[in-house]
Amino acid sequence: MILIDTHTHLYSDRFEEDRSEMIKRAIASNVEKMYLPNVDVDTIDGMLALEKEFPDNCFSMMGLHPTSVKEDYKKQLSVMENWLTKRDFVAIGEIGIDLYWDKTFIKEQIDAFKIQIEWAKQKDIPFVIHARDSTDEVIQVLNETHHSKMRGIFHCFGGSLEEAKKIIDLGFYLGIGGIVTFKNSKLGETLENIDLKHIVLETDAPYLTPMPYRGKRNESAYVNFVAEKLSDIKECSLREIAEITTQNALNLFENKEIL
Repeated sequence: MILIDTHTHLYSDRFEEDRSEMIKRAIASNVEKMYLPNVDVDTIDGMLALEKEFPDNCFSMMGLHPTSVKEDYKKQLSVMENWLTKRDFVAIGEIGIDLYWDKTFIKEQIDAFKIQIEWAKQKDIPFVIHARDSTDEVIQVLNETHHSKMRGIFHCFGGSLEEAKKIIDLGFYLGIGGIVTFKNSKLGETLENIDLKHIVLETDAPYLTPMPYRGKRNESAYVNFVAEKLSDIKECSLREIAEITTQNALNLFENKEIL
């Protein structure tokens, strides 16, 4: 059985004391691939160093997180665009709109989002979306910029069935993480009506730790708890969850079948 964590910030300072051991724990627990979304110019070096240390397990994206979009966002985007000319990345991410923390730079967030969607189009690679308190705004941008090869992941999905269908119709997978395990979460009810072919697994480590470790630091090995909860919701085996979600991730990031 192979699992994939499609969204994990393993370069975070919160892993400073045990990063290599933590990644080895994930690999030992069948999480063989971990995809790393970038945040800003300050996270690039650590992300790439981690990919170099674990070239068969860690894979880098390139992008500017919406909460990092400030006055200097075009300068940051210039640095990232330069990186995209130097080497390949598996995706553009994480990008999008965040209206939870601060709405000051909403116009700049939208502009940065559109610029980076264009990068994905030019490179013909997927992009990973952050949409906290901004699902409607993000869907509006996606409709405005839609093209035939547009694809990616709606990271940290926790919305309604209606929202899920809109996202799927646009060609995106739903990134399902620790939220689905929370006791008061209604996400499970939504996922009962969503085919597994539209779902990928993620942790967003070190954030959004699933039960039974909620409140502690998250790590990629814990994607197992997300898979187990999903197997309960869908009333199928853990192996089936692993096979389908892993194939979905490989289809998206690597365009290949499981060997």
